[in-house]
Amino acid sequence: MGGDPPARYDILNWVIHPNNTITKKQVGSFHFSAPQGQQLRIKDNDILWAINFTQVPRSKCSESCAPGSRKMPRQGEPKCCYDCVACAEGEVAPNIDMENCLQCPADQWSNEKKDKCIPRTIDYLSYEDVLGVSLAIVAVIFTIATAGILGIFIKHRDTPIVKANNRHLSYVLLVSLMLCFLCSFLFIGYPQKVTCLLRQATFGVIFTVAVSSVLAKTITVVLAFNATKPNSSLRKCVGPGVSFGFIVLCCLVEVLICAVWLSSSPPFPEYDTWTEPRKMILQCNEGSTIAFYSLIGYMGCLALLSFIVAFVARKLPDSFNEAQFITFSMVVFCSVWLSFLPAYLSVKGKYMVSVELFAILSSAAGLLGCIFLPKCYIIVWRPDLNTRGNVIGKQNYTLKL
Repeated sequence: MGGDPPARYDILNWVIHPNNTITKKQVGSFHFSAPQGQQLRIKDNDILWAINFTQVPRSKCSESCAPGSRKMPRQGEPKCCYDCVACAEGEVAPNIDMENCLQCPADQWSNEKKDKCIPRTIDYLSYEDVLGVSLAIVAVIFTIATAGILGIFIKHRDTPIVKANNRHLSYVLLVSLMLCFLCSFLFIGYPQKVTCLLRQATFGVIFTVAVSSVLAKTITVVLAFNATKPNSSLRKCVGPGVSFGFIVLCCLVEVLICAVWLSSSPPFPEYDTWTEPRKMILQCNEGSTIAFYSLIGYMGCLALLSFIVAFVARKLPDSFNEAQFITFSMVVFCSVWLSFLPAYLSVKGKYMVSVELFAILSSAAGLLGCIFLPKCYIIVWRPDLNTRGNVIGKQNYTLKL
């Protein structure tokens, strides 16, 4: 520039011999005017290194960082001095000597070497999972058992023990329990938009039918005892029409909660990419946590009310001793759902679904076992006890349920 000729430099190799003499030899050159890429020329074979070097000496103080790690400069040292630091989980360095690691996309994770991103495993409660198939088998077994008990009650519908315990409400309760077990299958399998919308609402409404049926049976027990008194006006309150109306009224509240929930903030499937590394948890986002706990809370209030009424009526005469079984069933039911809340809040992913599914199955099984197994035992194995005299004892009650 400015009239100066193009630069030309000779590259010399200075050699110190054992006798301390120094010689020089041209081993290359640099021509500024040469074509691009040919300006620097080096004759590697003509270079003589010191005796102590058996190979080309390193021109930097650190080795190259392998893929999967990044360079971290050493403070206070030249730029060529650095440490190689492994990339963090979820980050990769596909090339050598990378200054920074690259973040993997949301649906991918770093491999063990952290030199490339690989797809995450999609995790959910499936039928191929041991936990999922175990819960499904339990649900099928209890569904079949409930259907069997319903068949026994229908077959022996005219026997004293079935009639004395309000057979119409027993049918409703057994059908609702069977549906409770069947609704478990909405919680197993690949979560989709439809299943996410239906699973909690279906569970809430069906369980409300079951619990309100138990409450109706409990209230009927109390009213039936008082209706046996002469000139009692409560006789018209113990018929099946009043009981069914009470169940419908209780269910309407739960249906209203579900309707507001689904219309304002409906559940939807989503991927959880932050709970577990290397996995994407496919789950149903409940949309509104307040609505979900309102659904559970209302059902719990019905169960608590049923427990209180049954507990008060537990010492009624033997002809109406179903209150004792209802009391115990409500203790089991409330215990299961009280333990459900802390367990549900302490787990994530498919285990949250498993905890809720276990609560559904165990609470429904508790109602089935506590209320109906004693009656089935008498009907099937002790038919000699299934008589009007044994049911009503020594007291002459003429009430028909």
